[in-house]
Amino acid sequence: MVRLSNNLLGILNIITLLLSIPIIGGGIWLSKQGNTECERFLDKPVIALGVFVLLVSIAGLVGSCCRVTWLLWIYLLVMFLLILLLFCFTIFAFVVTNKGAGDALSGKGYKEYRLGEYSNWLQKRVNKNWNKISSCLKDSKVCQRLLQDRSTPAEKFFSEHLSSLQSGCCKPSNDCNFEYVSPTNWREGANSTKQNNKDCNVWSNEAGTLCYGCDSCKAGLLDNIKSDWKRVAVVNIIFLIFLIIVYSVGCCAFRNNREDNTWKRYP
Repeated sequence: MVRLSNNLLGILNIITLLLSIPIIGGGIWLSKQGNTECERFLDKPVIALGVFVLLVSIAGLVGSCCRVTWLLWIYLLVMFLLILLLFCFTIFAFVVTNKGAGDALSGKGYKEYRLGEYSNWLQKRVNKNWNKISSCLKDSKVCQRLLQDRSTPAEKFFSEHLSSLQSGCCKPSNDCNFEYVSPTNWREGANSTKQNNKDCNVWSNEAGTLCYGCDSCKAGLLDNIKSDWKRVAVVNIIFLIFLIIVYSVGCCAFRNNREDNTWKRYP
């Protein structure tokens, strides 16, 4: 009689096996449909994840239902390493996203973002890959809405809520004291103070340049990453609980396999 833990583990692995198919399909779709390097950036990791889930699911399914003890042992080893890796990544995600936040401005609906306020580890990763990242930001048209709203009055613009990327990449820093013309068009005035912030010298009214080379743009990206990583970390905790339950069921199935093999060897 097949024991409950073996049945349960088999059902769980059938579910994950079925889930791996759309993951692989999504990766293939990304590789075929992406028009730019940025759009194709995730295709290989997604396909690799789907294949990994597929292989692990097959190992767990065959090991539990066909009583293949050595395959179930490999399955449990992989699950243990995955739990350990996910636990370490979750802790790491909370640590590196603990620093940094936008600075509220008096009379403004948006915030200013400063690169030095964020984790040194994140800063190094972003600085190292900024050419590719800034190219992706331009392809994503993060400033498109502001480029189109050329008739927006200054009072309305200053009261608008801008995302961290829009605030950091699509307008000059508040430190520059530039005069507002339109959301993406600013000019130096009598009160301009370019020496207060090096980003002021990087800013350009050209639609393809704007502040994509500014530290404020990097900071805006890091604030966006920080928010995303915190959400991922919360999801990881839920997934960790699920993996621990599956691992516990797998351990019971492994014990059942060993007991059955013992009975077969010594009738």
